[in-house]
This record gives sequence, structure tokens and C-alpha cells, in this order.
Amino acid sequence: MTSSTEAMTSMSGGLSAGEIACLRCIAGHMIPRSEAFGVPGADDEAILADMTLSLGRDGPALAALLRRIDGAAGGRLVALDPAARMSLLAAMRAQEPAALAVLEGVVCRAYYRDDRVLSSIGMDARPPFPLGYDLPATDWSLLDPVRRRGPLWRPAD
Repeated sequence: MTSSTEAMTSMSGGLSAGEIACLRCIAGHMIPRSEAFGVPGADDEAILADMTLSLGRDGPALAALLRRIDGAAGGRLVALDPAARMSLLAAMRAQEPAALAVLEGVVCRAYYRDDRVLSSIGMDARPPFPLGYDLPATDWSLLDPVRRRGPLWRPAD
């Protein structure tokens, strides 16, 4: 039998409540809700749940980054006013671009998996396979310079 703390941790992808609050705040800044396009923000409950449950290998790095962001905010990022949040996040982006790229990837992947978002950009809310998507015919001669270049590796002996 698992404790309620263990159950909450497994449902949150291993992030603490404070880390999830920080992630929600940042996701909402990255992709806000749009009434004009009828799409939710990245801080929407369903999108955030998908985000936290699909962290995979990014989980530990993301948790550490969220703790650093809260620490740089003097406690909690969510306690700052929006202008101070944006300033802090911009400074951290300049200092730790690779770490923030992980965060951006986590948010964007979850956002563009949401059916409402897919529908708003004219895509069927379904997996790409097994039906696939039709792609327009293209000019395959565009690859000729690459083919002429030859291999870029050393042959194994």
C-alpha cells in the first residue's frame, strides 16, 4: 500500500507541489490562453497534468531548475509580480540556456499534444500513425548536392 505522499508524487511526475506551481507559472508565461484563437494556455490543468506525467528523463533536471528559479525569486516565483517574473526568467535564460531549453521542450511538447490546440491549428486530434499525413510532392533533386558530397564518416575496417 502506498502513502498519499507517494501517490501524489507518482501523479506529479516526481515534482513537488512547489515545483508544479513554479512550472505552471512559467508555462502560463510561455504560452498564455488566447480567447481570439480559442486555445488554452500551457498552464491549463489538463496540459499541466500531461506535462508532469510525461517528464521522463527530463524530470530530475527540470525539478532542479524549478528549485533554482524559486530560489532566485527569493522563495517562490509565483509570489513575484508579472514584470519581475519575466525579468528573472529572462536573466536565467541568458545564464542557463541549456537548462531553460529543457523547460521549453517539456512545455511545448505537452501543449502541442492537447486535442484543443491541435484542432485550433487545423490538425486532426489523433496520433499521426497508422493513418499518417499526406505530404505534398516535392522536388527530390534538391537532395542532389547532399548525395554528391559523399559520406561524412570514416569507414570501419
